[in-house]
Amino acid sequence: MIKRADIGGKRLISLAPTAWVQWVTQQPDLVAQAILGSEFQWLSRDNDVLVKVSSPEHGEFLVMNELQLRYNANLPTRMRAYAALAEEKYNLPVYPVLVNILSPAASVVIAQRYESSFLGLEARQDYRVINLWEVEAELVFEQSLTALLPFVPILKQGGAVAVVQRALNQLRQDQQMVELESLLGFFASFVLDSAVVQQIMRWDMAILRESPWYQEILQEGEKRGREAGRQEGRQSLILKLLTRRVGELPLEIVAQVQALDLEQLETLGEALLDFAALSDLENWLATLPGDQSRE
Repeated sequence: MIKRADIGGKRLISLAPTAWVQWVTQQPDLVAQAILGSEFQWLSRDNDVLVKVSSPEHGEFLVMNELQLRYNANLPTRMRAYAALAEEKYNLPVYPVLVNILSPAASVVIAQRYESSFLGLEARQDYRVINLWEVEAELVFEQSLTALLPFVPILKQGGAVAVVQRALNQLRQDQQMVELESLLGFFASFVLDSAVVQQIMRWDMAILRESPWYQEILQEGEKRGREAGRQEGRQSLILKLLTRRVGELPLEIVAQVQALDLEQLETLGEALLDFAALSDLENWLATLPGDQSRE
C-alpha cells in the first residue's frame, strides 16, 4: 500500500513556520509558536492553516492562511467567515492571508477584501492576497521559504530547468521533505514538457495522487468533462427541436447556437416553443449580450 503523502498546506507551512509567517505578514520580528486546529464545526479543509505567532510589538495573534489552488468568487465570503470563527475560538486578533496558487483566466477579478451592504448595515473584511505567479522564484531561495519550494516552477522566473533543478536539490537535502519532490514535479509539468520533467524528477505519480491539490485538479477536470458532455447533448437536442420548429438551419445559425453557454441554451429551449419561423430565432439571437448573431 502506498503511503499517503502529507503535502497539504499544514505540512508545507510546518516545515518552516516562522519564515512563512514573516513572509506573508512582512513582519520580520514574528515567531511562530504553534499551528492550531482550523476545524470550525462545518468548515474544514486541508489547506486552511492557523498559525499562532508572537511579536514584540503586537503581542500574540493568529495568521490565518488559505491556500487556494485557483481563485473563485466565494473566497471573500470564506475569508470573512474563517477570520471571525478563528477570532471567536481563540480570542486573539487574526491576520488573514489568501494565497492563490495557479493564475485564473484573464477575465477573473481577484477581490482584495470582503464588502457588503444590506439595509444600511456595512460589513468589511480585509485580508492580504498573495498570487504565487507574481512572486519572484529567487525570493524562495533568498529567504529560505521551504514551503514554497514545490511551487517554484509556477513562480515568476521559476519555469527554467536550472531553477527547477535548484529547488529539487534543496528538497533532497532533507529526508523529511522527500514527498515534496512529487509536488514540485507536478507543478513543473505546468511549464515544462513532460519528458523534461521526468528527466529532472523521476517522480512517483502514485504518491502525488494523495495530494489535496492533485485531487482538486482531478475533480475540476472531471467536472469540466461532465459540463462539456452536458453542453454537447443540450446543443444537439436544441438544434433538432429548432429544425422541427423553423426548418433547416443555415450553417451560421448552427454555429451561433453551438457558441451558447448552458444557461443560454436552457433559455433558448424555453423560447423556441414560441418560434414560428427562422426570423424568430434570428431575432432572439440578436437580443443576446454582444449581439452574437453578428460575431
